[in-house]
Amino acid sequence: MKKIKMLAVDLGASSGRTIVGGFDGEKLTLEENHRFPNEPVILNGTFTWDIVRIFHEIKQSLNKCATGDDRDIKTIGIDTWGVDYGFIDKNGRLMANPAHYRDARNDKAAVEAHKAVSRADIYRASGIQYMSFNTVYQLYADKLFNPYLLENADKMLFVPDLLNYFLTGEKRCEYTIASTGAVLDPYTRKVNSELLEKLGINDKLFAQMAMPGDAVGKLSSYITDEIGSLDASVVNVASHDTASAVVAVPAGASEDFVYISSGTWSLMGSENKAPIISEDSLKYDFTNEGGFGGKIRFLKNIMGLWLEQESRRQYRREGKEYSFNDLSVMAKETKPCQSIINPDHPSFSAPGNLPARIAEYCKETGQYVPTTPGEIVRTIFDSLALRYRWTLERIDELKGKKTPFINIVGGGTQEVLLSQITADACKVPVYTGPVEATAAGNLLVQAISLGEIKDLAQAREVVKNSFEIKYYEPDHTSSGMWDAAYDKFLTLIERDANI
Repeated sequence: MKKIKMLAVDLGASSGRTIVGGFDGEKLTLEENHRFPNEPVILNGTFTWDIVRIFHEIKQSLNKCATGDDRDIKTIGIDTWGVDYGFIDKNGRLMANPAHYRDARNDKAAVEAHKAVSRADIYRASGIQYMSFNTVYQLYADKLFNPYLLENADKMLFVPDLLNYFLTGEKRCEYTIASTGAVLDPYTRKVNSELLEKLGINDKLFAQMAMPGDAVGKLSSYITDEIGSLDASVVNVASHDTASAVVAVPAGASEDFVYISSGTWSLMGSENKAPIISEDSLKYDFTNEGGFGGKIRFLKNIMGLWLEQESRRQYRREGKEYSFNDLSVMAKETKPCQSIINPDHPSFSAPGNLPARIAEYCKETGQYVPTTPGEIVRTIFDSLALRYRWTLERIDELKGKKTPFINIVGGGTQEVLLSQITADACKVPVYTGPVEATAAGNLLVQAISLGEIKDLAQAREVVKNSFEIKYYEPDHTSSGMWDAAYDKFLTLIERDANI
């Protein structure tokens, strides 16, 4: 079979890259085409995305394809972070740079929005855990602080939908990206008009709903005139990056697996046919986001390898240069479970001297105070593994069934020590890979849209054929140590909840 080529545009909060995927009927190959920084800009006091620069870089990638060996790409798919959007006016023009989800306006808007609809009622209506940057609060912020945008906009488009519009002129609202913002009814998978009406937001702002695998359209003549001849169509992939990553979980036909999309954040959850919305899911702060094939990604956001990444940056600021492998080796040589933190404690979310904050947390809680880089990173890894155990137990409780194994995908799979102690702490086998899960999932949905792959089950078989999948058996001889550490962890999160 002749290999077909597709282009995945994978945009993260700090960088972007494009990957050419090749599929020969059995295996998927990935080759980087273009990489660029994604640097937000403060503009007139608002923290914004430089969407025009991002689009320029996408065109540079398309030009490389059109003028090089990849001019035969069939399709293009874009995935990004969630919740953010831009407005298009009645003349089809962008009205303002999309605001960044970390812009300060959101906290104020959330407080005001809850005067109209309570936080618990928004959860019950959307199934989305509370975060002040959720789309519903950002739209309310625009209503309060930028009403002219809502009054004059024809459509609001989520970031990947906006970029698809720039490429094709077609306006769509892709399901998985829209599901991140607490604006959809999780049961109907449609815009929640009733909730939006209570907040005074016009549901007509939303474009026609599209599902992953649906066509967007051909590249417009404006684009091909600029970048060169390229006969490619744009496809709606699972355009939220975690939704794409979950497509690439090599779990076969089982629906009982739990995944961790591991990177700066750890997104841990299961793939369900229907949302789980209850008083317990609200209490435990779980979220119900959209997945491929109308599936629900029932998950929890956990502070992930940000803790190690920011610690490494602090050591560099002190003139100590360590690779991630260096830190992992030092952590492995350190005594396990001598210090435990709550990874999701608010004090660990800001940039700066994270090792000092970890040491201070341990001192405040009467524990051994880690001092060396190895001790700090071991504390981070042990604590993440225990957080995963807590989350796994809550998923099993809420679903009423026992999870047989965990799949870890994404860049965090390269941390071998963390993968092993996750198996040990959670007492279930762990599979890791692929590393490039988001790009792979993006490309697999494109292949499904082309008819080259039948469905999600076959796509996951392709993942097994194409990428190295590692296996970690739990060390049951260490169960007592992990049980004692888990008891300590539970006291810490109870303490933190009462602060």
